[in-house]
Formats: sequence, C-alpha cells, structure tokens
Amino acid sequence: MRRSGAEPELVLAVDVGTQSLRVVAFDARGRAADGVRLAYDPPYLSPKPGWAEQDPDYYLLKIGEACRRLWGAGRVEPQGLAGLALTCQRGTLVNLDQDGRPLRPAIIWLDQRRATRLPRLPLPWRLVLYPSGLISTVRHLMAEAEINWIREHQPRILEESRHICLLSGYLNYKLTGIMADSVANQVGYLPFDYKRFCWSSPLSWKSAALPGVRDKMVELIPPGKTLGRITSQASSLTGLPRSLPVVAGASDKACEVLAGGCLEPDHGCVGLGTTATINVNSPRYIEPIPLVPPYPSAKKGEYNLEVQTYRGFWLVTWFKEQFCQIEEAAAREQGLPAEALLDLSAAATPPGALGLSLQPYWTPGVRYPGPEAKGAIIGLGSAHTKGHLYRAIMEGLAFSLRSGRERIERRTGRKIERLTACGGGSQSDLMMQITADVFNLETSRPGLDEASALGAAILAARGVGLHPDLKTAVAHMVRQGRTFRPRPEAAALYDGLYAKVHRRLYRRLKGTYRAIMDLTGYPETPEQG
Repeated sequence: MRRSGAEPELVLAVDVGTQSLRVVAFDARGRAADGVRLAYDPPYLSPKPGWAEQDPDYYLLKIGEACRRLWGAGRVEPQGLAGLALTCQRGTLVNLDQDGRPLRPAIIWLDQRRATRLPRLPLPWRLVLYPSGLISTVRHLMAEAEINWIREHQPRILEESRHICLLSGYLNYKLTGIMADSVANQVGYLPFDYKRFCWSSPLSWKSAALPGVRDKMVELIPPGKTLGRITSQASSLTGLPRSLPVVAGASDKACEVLAGGCLEPDHGCVGLGTTATINVNSPRYIEPIPLVPPYPSAKKGEYNLEVQTYRGFWLVTWFKEQFCQIEEAAAREQGLPAEALLDLSAAATPPGALGLSLQPYWTPGVRYPGPEAKGAIIGLGSAHTKGHLYRAIMEGLAFSLRSGRERIERRTGRKIERLTACGGGSQSDLMMQITADVFNLETSRPGLDEASALGAAILAARGVGLHPDLKTAVAHMVRQGRTFRPRPEAAALYDGLYAKVHRRLYRRLKGTYRAIMDLTGYPETPEQG
C-alpha cells in the first residue's frame, strides 16, 4: 500500500563504487533532492604489484562523511527519509571474525592475484568436467577465487573467518547489525547457486571448488525486502534516524539495468563503466556463455544475462596515465576533464580510425575471451595520432559489446531492439554515437546521471511502500535522456569492420596469446592439488 501523504517520501541511495561513493536522496518520482559524491583517496592500496586492497571500514567512514555533508547542505533532512538501500561494487571480498570485525583488508575486484595450488575436485566431478571440456574453465574460476588465494597464502585468516561476505554484506551489517546481504549483490567467486538464488548445495562443484566456506556465508534477503533497520551505532556515525528501514538493494550493474528501465529481454543495457557490460533482464535462467551464469536481477526472481569486457572504461584511465600528460595539463588549465579534450581529438578522426583496430582484452576472461587473452592493437600507420588511438579504444569496446549482444541473442532467441547506456562513458556524446553506430540501434541515456543510485532508490521506494510494485516504481521514477540514432554510412562501415576484422581477431590471435602465456609464464597457469 502507498504511504499517506503525511509520511516521509524521500529515500536515500548509498552507492559504493570503485572510484567514489555517492549518497543521493530521491523522491517518489525519481527526482534527486540532493546528493554528495566523495572520491576515495586512494581507491585502493597495492602492497604488491597487481594487488588491490582496501580497509572495509574506509567505505563505512566515507558513508558517514557523505551523509553528514548531505544534511549539512540543508536541502535534505534525515527525518524526511522513509528508508534507504545500498548498491555496491561487485566481487570485493571481506573476511570477518566471530565478532564481525575484518580479519584483513578487503580484496577489491580489480585485484589480479591468483591461487596456484588449487583444491582437488572429487572424482565424480572430474569425470563429468574433463570429458565435457569444461575443466579448464572451472580451474580458471578456482584460481581467480580470492578465497582460494587466502587458503593458499593466509590459511589462518580462513580458519578464523566466522563470516565471509562481499563488501555490500559487510556494509549492510554495519548499518543494521544483521549479518545479511541482498541476493542481488551476489556476484563474485562464491559458492552461490545462481539459478536458485541460494548458497550452493554441499555436493555441488562450487562447494568442492571452494571447500569449507559454505557455512561461513551470510543470510540472503531478496531485493526490495527490508533487510534490517539503522542501529544506534550507525545512527551516530551517519546522522540517519535510528530504526530507519534498510531495504535489500542490488549490485551496481543490476541497479543500472533497473534505472535504465531495461526490464524486457529486447531492451539491452550497456554499462560503460570500469567494466564494460551488456545486459538484458530475463525471467529465465540462461547462461550467456556456457558455465558463466546469469547474475541475480534487481527484480526478484529474475536474471541479468551479462557479457563483460573486464577492462572497460578503465582503458581510458590507462591511456591517459600512459600517453596524455600534455592533454591532462591543458585540461587543468581550462578547468575541463581530460576526457573532454580527448573526445574532441577523437571526434576529428573518421569512423574506423583509418583502420586502426583495438581488441580490449587487457585483462583475460573466463571462456570468451579465455584466460590466455591479451590486448591487441593492429593496423598502425604513419597517419595515426593519439586521437585515432583514443577513438580505436572506444570502437574496440563497442565492438566487444556488440559481440556480447550477439551471444545473448543466440542464447535467448530474442533480438535486442533498443539500448540504454549507463556509466561514466555514457556521458561522452562521442561514445554514445559510436555505440549507436556500431550496434546500428537507437541508444539512449537515462534522464539522470546517477543510474546505479537511482536503481537503489527504486528498490528502496518499493520496499518502504512508496509504490505498490517494482513495475510501478520504474514507471514513475525512470526517465529517458538524450537518444542517439545510428548514422547509415558509419553503421555500414562498422558492420564491415566488425565482420571482417574484430569478429575474427581473437580466434586468429588465440594461439599467439597461448604461446606468450606458455613462454613468459604470464598469467600463471595454476596447478590442481
């Protein structure tokens, strides 16, 4: 039932990203009353090359600081909130002792360490996986699992862990005192049954691949349901009213899908963030790539069919750091982000970047691309400039996402007819136009920049009764922004480049990538114990 008009009708979204944190207050129409963004300094620590860690309480302190700044601005009063929901970066692991205190820094999803001595799978599972050809995929997943790295290098930490959860679970616990997390946050190397939305059976291959941890996992709550209420301690830290309802939210990508209004299988959501993704929502469990499950949707009981390019707009950061000191200095003088100048430079180059093609596999994948994959740049000539290379990065990401679209369409039997693009890259008009041209589909932005925060607000509004159901909440709170239409000549050129260059590139280079891995030992090939 809808709440009476005399009661609070604002909800708070807490968006814990990889680079920054946001708290935004929304009304029941999806309008932002006010918000605060705080950048992390630093986003993570690297005690060794390739490591990415952060104190879990650092995020909690940032939530407190952001909330106090929000109240201090005077446009939102904590007493005016009906509830809150949290959305969070995915795959960041936290180990807790019996008193709920972190035993070590959280391992951020960007971390590149891998286990090399893997648990031995029981014979029945080996007999199933070897003939099917899936054993290499399972071993890759086991090597990537932070739990197995801790088992190998810090066994005492694993022994002392009473609870193992994702960062979202830890923050929900610190807000409510309840050791629980949303089903829709469970995206990571965990013993989770993605089909049934519960922890895996003790007899499953996932429990065998991560032995001895299933009983350490936290309680799971469906998205949109009340998870708990703000404790006295959390109230003191944040200024949030004691006993304010905390609604189970969803992961950042799941919230983006929701905020884009992408609830039907023909409406794709492109995530142009640190990880680039293409998603569709589905009522059916369908693996977009065999053995790579769909993730829990923000819509209870449904799935997000997702294909990832692991280093998405992180490539822009890499490019700036390695090659664009001059542009960054010029941008500072003009009071602009460096991306604005780089966009101008790339926009001056023609579609196709004079044949310069980039395969954006700076981080290997699981099955496609596989663990041997690497990045590639081909077609370089004397006419090419930084602008051409920057454009090639954008086009390479768009081609990779188009490949994901085709995989999803083959698995579902449904065509994706329209796109909504979210994430930092969607603020680039150039990237939006390239996406529309490469996909040859109309591509829209949400009407609000803070897509993941809006998705969390939609769940909160539904959870506290501002709307009777999720469909109604989406209809009232989601607005479409600018739409970019494909240009016929550019779309035709991109069709040719995709079919004759990009689509064939990984298959032709796969053997070369494998040889590089075998000769250099990078990345390492794990051994099963």
